Amino acid sequence: MARPKVIISAFADEAANRRTALEQMTALAAIGIRNYSPRFIDVNGDGTVEHVTGLNAEKLATLQAMHQEYGISVTSIGSRVGKVKLLDVDDGSHNAFVPMEDYLAGEVQRTIQSAKALGTKLIRGFSFYHPRGTAPEQHLDQAADQIRTITQACADEGLIYGIEIEPNLVGETGPLLAELARRVDHPAAVLIFDGGNVAAQNKNAIQVYEEYLATVPWLGWMHVKDYRIDPDLVWEGAVDEERLKNFVPCNVGDSGHEMIFRDLREQLPAIEQRLHALGLPGFYLETEPHLKGGGQFGGFSGPDGMGVAVRSLCSALDYTGIDYDLRTFADIRELRGF
Repeated sequence: MARPKVIISAFADEAANRRTALEQMTALAAIGIRNYSPRFIDVNGDGTVEHVTGLNAEKLATLQAMHQEYGISVTSIGSRVGKVKLLDVDDGSHNAFVPMEDYLAGEVQRTIQSAKALGTKLIRGFSFYHPRGTAPEQHLDQAADQIRTITQACADEGLIYGIEIEPNLVGETGPLLAELARRVDHPAAVLIFDGGNVAAQNKNAIQVYEEYLATVPWLGWMHVKDYRIDPDLVWEGAVDEERLKNFVPCNVGDSGHEMIFRDLREQLPAIEQRLHALGLPGFYLETEPHLKGGGQFGGFSGPDGMGVAVRSLCSALDYTGIDYDLRTFADIRELRGF
């Protein structure tokens, strides 16, 4: 009986010292990965680093040509959609508030256009910052309404909106994210689990695993990072994102990836059937390791760190019985037309 298989992907800007497109494509190809989610990128190598949703048509076309040259496909747009305040409340944070109508016409539409230009159906997004000092449960209805509106804008263009679990947002836990999915109730809305984002909330492997299980019925893809709990941290119910320094490879942290992958192995056939119905090629495991640092809108691992992270992921998959593909000599011959 064939083992279930995943598609390994990466946030390649984490592997590039200067975030140039050339560095990112080279790192992916050298590691053997065929898929990535663009985020911050210097397309022309002139020192101008932009978010992918800010690239003009010429730069998007240049980037797409590089994808073809290097045999790279885009997994998702690593967008920032949903990382703004839910309410226009001064809560002491530096997070921005944007009225929904303006947000749809601006950030959301730019993200949709970049997805279409780069040939992906997936947009990574978030679930909005609730006011500090309030419970996320108080804001589920409004967050779900706004996510449903964004999801429909994506669906109108044949795209899918993935909601990532993330500290300090309305969908900061597995059960909260699942409740958002129930309330959004849209076929183009899926969930993105990230064990490191849960462990960073001072939760142990059993807690992380239970939160993963809550997301499975709506799971679209998964980010792979891990975190070692800080024993000196006095937990106050919110994550200080500037303090997050303990990211580690996925087989040595507190996120319990072995348990997660063992369950995922059994769930994959049903998940893939659901994803194929949405027009997706399979289930992505996307490395976002943050091994040299991470923050609110991204992280960095370096080319060496990304290599360590991918090898750790492959080791964990081998151990738990999940297959994957990295580039082979046959791929090189095909890419070069031999």
